[in-house]
Amino acid sequence: MKTENVSSVQRFSDRVENYVKYRPSYPPEVLDLFRREMDLKPDSVIADIGSGTGISARIFLENGNTVYGVEPNGPMRAAAEKSLAAYPDFHSVDGTAEHTGLMDGSVDFVTAAQAFHWFEPKTTHAEFKRILKPGGYVALIWNERQLDTTPFLSDYERFLLKFANDYTKVRHENVSEESLKAFFQKDYRTSVFSNSQVLDLEGLLGRVASSSYMPSESDPSFPQMKKELKILFAKHAENGKIELLYDTAVHYSQF
Repeated sequence: MKTENVSSVQRFSDRVENYVKYRPSYPPEVLDLFRREMDLKPDSVIADIGSGTGISARIFLENGNTVYGVEPNGPMRAAAEKSLAAYPDFHSVDGTAEHTGLMDGSVDFVTAAQAFHWFEPKTTHAEFKRILKPGGYVALIWNERQLDTTPFLSDYERFLLKFANDYTKVRHENVSEESLKAFFQKDYRTSVFSNSQVLDLEGLLGRVASSSYMPSESDPSFPQMKKELKILFAKHAENGKIELLYDTAVHYSQF
């Protein structure tokens, strides 16, 4: 895991548009889990840390919750403010996991979706404990892309490894059980749900371009990457579409 520093904060700045359009959301079972296992209610207050463009905040806003989206990256925060403008209970906050800027004991839940691997665990634990009400929950959420369950996914993984910059270092799947135990400082529970995206060629290219470890459109290797992605898509597409399969994992515990 990495400290949430200037480099990690800024690495998505030139990918916001693709992130908004092509990153997957989360299956409805996630909200059901919060209701069933963590007593989520419509009046619960959520701090969504590393909230990015607001993908994870939206599922709680649609449930009627008040959400504080804490995001240090300016362009991503602005994208969330724009896409969630219809929700008066969304509050955009310029802050980090280690320094959220929220008041003591002000939230019922702290969530982090696709973001925990950027945090400094010890400082983040203390900050989450500070802002939570007594008995509040912390939940860490990831869409973990399946790597080899279909021929396309196997070829896609090889494609990513060929063109990526620091892919193997920054994958959130690198977060181990030991590191999660160290963060929670107690036993935690995990639930896993199926999730997927069906994409056309434009969508697949946008999904690739939304990843911080892949070449940006200004990178000299981008044209060759795009060419090989088109070949990969043509090989596996059915009726002009391909499917990305994910396992959505939720790790949660009461603080």
